[in-house]
Amino acid sequence: MNDVHVAGVGMTAFGASPERTARDLFAQAAGEAFDDAALEPDAVEELFYGNFMGEFAEVQGHQGPLMAEAAGVSGPSTRIESACASSGVAVRHGVNQVRSGQADVVLVGGAERMKNISTAEGTKALSAAADALWEIKAGVTFPGAYSLMANSYFDEFGGTREDLAHIAVKNHSNAVENDLAQFQMAIDIDDVLEAPTVSSPFGLYDCSPMSDGASAAVLVSEEFAEANGLDTSVAITGVGQGSDSLALQDRVSIPETPAAVEAGETAYEDAGITPEDVDVAEVHDCFTIAEVLALESLGFYEPGEAITAAREGETTIDGELPVNLSGGLKAKGHPVGATGGAQISEMTKLLRGDHVNSDAVSDATVGLTHNAGGTVASCVVHVLEVVE
Repeated sequence: MNDVHVAGVGMTAFGASPERTARDLFAQAAGEAFDDAALEPDAVEELFYGNFMGEFAEVQGHQGPLMAEAAGVSGPSTRIESACASSGVAVRHGVNQVRSGQADVVLVGGAERMKNISTAEGTKALSAAADALWEIKAGVTFPGAYSLMANSYFDEFGGTREDLAHIAVKNHSNAVENDLAQFQMAIDIDDVLEAPTVSSPFGLYDCSPMSDGASAAVLVSEEFAEANGLDTSVAITGVGQGSDSLALQDRVSIPETPAAVEAGETAYEDAGITPEDVDVAEVHDCFTIAEVLALESLGFYEPGEAITAAREGETTIDGELPVNLSGGLKAKGHPVGATGGAQISEMTKLLRGDHVNSDAVSDATVGLTHNAGGTVASCVVHVLEVVE
């Protein structure tokens, strides 16, 4: 089995890009990844591309060959759709293709346009990641679904809106110096608690934004990297994916995410590590409660204990386990098809030492990314490590 190294990463700024198409955004991210890798597009043997709502936002399906052309890639191309985990799953497919020996060079990533349609249209498009028969018809949207998860968590384990507010404040603080983040602004606890209610207990600052953006990474085999003199100091050493019932009402426990448990345990075993070995993490904080659920599902905290992690300073930039140093989905932005790839890009730079927040984790050698789809009906986890 071949070892998989990250040769290069690229990512557009996240936010509003009303004049740009998804193919234009992905071409930029892919071009940056090629430059970072010191490779030309014709070195790529296969593309795995994540996108969720292209048919809704751009009336564009069949995006695999479209994005290959945009990136200058001539090999086989496949679009991956797994809701907000689309490009994270694309990365998993790319890793497996290199590991198996089917390819030495693979381009992975994703893109999404969300700001070119109205909030109502975007909300409707996003709701397609829920159960059409039993959730969408009942009027459930994702702020409502995650508020059910948050309130169930509070009922079972305790916690307050202020606990959640500390997560939002932390992640906004991490994004202040990140030039690619959508919200490069600090907020305080009062800002969060006094913001307009979206779906109780969430206010505006508890929710990730709609975003435009793209991400890409060039994955190569260790043999290819050595043969071509590439500087590849970060490898993807563990991969895991899990699934759960699509609808919340079909689950044994609403405030738990077994898909993430499965993905995390698989990734840890694959990499030969435990949660205690992880130095820094990027997790899927589409809503503030989602960060709590992720940290518990990944084994960093026991159930009911992660709710106070940000408040206690344990997951802040100078904490024992810094979480979402990019700003997370909350402040970096969440163009859903690009998010998983963006986590790989940000984590690679954090571990290489060329991220704006790398100094905070200068001794880090093991990072983890957690990318979820829907109400964590799908989840993919990657372990990244610094290698000699």
